[in-house]
Amino acid sequence: MSGVDSVDRLRIVAAGLRAPLYAEAHIELPYAQVWAVVADLEGELPHLLSFVREFRVASGDSARKAAVAVDAVGLRGDFDVRLSPGWCLMQSRLVTMGMAAVEEGDGTRFAVCGALRPAALGPVQRAYRRVLGARRARAFLSEVERRAALR
Repeated sequence: MSGVDSVDRLRIVAAGLRAPLYAEAHIELPYAQVWAVVADLEGELPHLLSFVREFRVASGDSARKAAVAVDAVGLRGDFDVRLSPGWCLMQSRLVTMGMAAVEEGDGTRFAVCGALRPAALGPVQRAYRRVLGARRARAFLSEVERRAALR
């Protein structure tokens, strides 16, 4: 995939998933500062997603890890996490979420996507896209930028 960076790659994944939540933006902060927020899944994901109370990632240096998300009411979900510089893809049996970043000039091009996995939930995804998808994606981008600026 020559010429395809991690943000392009996430855009392709989002299109394949028909992700109702997708956005990308240029953030006027250095890549290292932005990616430090994204890569700190345990510390930052609960701040970035209001419905996530806790996100625990198995220790180790592997690019592929197991994780457990706990939502606001205490329900737990197991996730497979692929995390490498500029790329994060998290999947449970119900949800796929991705984040990607690349250096762009003096700042960072950052993207996020989220989708439900079961095909039977397609109508829910389409409704979410129309009602909340773009707004929630922009809010996520804004919060990443805000938290990165604090670093």
